Amino acid sequence: MNIALIGYRGTGKTSVGKLLAKKLNRKLLSTDKMIIKKAGMPINKIVKKCGWNRFRHLESEAIKNISGKDNCIIDSGGGVILKNKNISALKKNCIIVLLKANPKVIASRIKSSKQRPPLTNKSFIEEVRAVLKQRKEKYNNAADFIISTNNLSIGKVCNKIISKLKDKM
Repeated sequence: MNIALIGYRGTGKTSVGKLLAKKLNRKLLSTDKMIIKKAGMPINKIVKKCGWNRFRHLESEAIKNISGKDNCIIDSGGGVILKNKNISALKKNCIIVLLKANPKVIASRIKSSKQRPPLTNKSFIEEVRAVLKQRKEKYNNAADFIISTNNLSIGKVCNKIISKLKDKM
């Protein structure tokens, strides 16, 4: 059984995934890293050159490949929930953990990243709020459980996940 981390960009999926993989002695698989490797360019360039649809297609391919693995921590992209087939593939062999944070926390974590292309034409904080609102139901429906990462260290988030996993397994 895999553990898949989902959530909006900046909620801590990558950082938590790294520590969780170490604590649970599991391999970490990153859909974003798989996409970058396959495309031969960073995500912001994929989106600029090929568009979001191409990126989402590559993301679905990565999820399909990952879903056949076992005993891994999966660090998924923030938009993985936008395609139902991605969630269906993950649910076959994963406990899905939604990491969430409030818009101000997310904005403070990611505002300086040039590697994260904008999703809309809105101001940064407006975009975070709008996209979170748009995706909230999909995130919540996909998750087996939810962990807020607001004001928590990576270690504390991992400990909460491990505690919840013990209840699930």
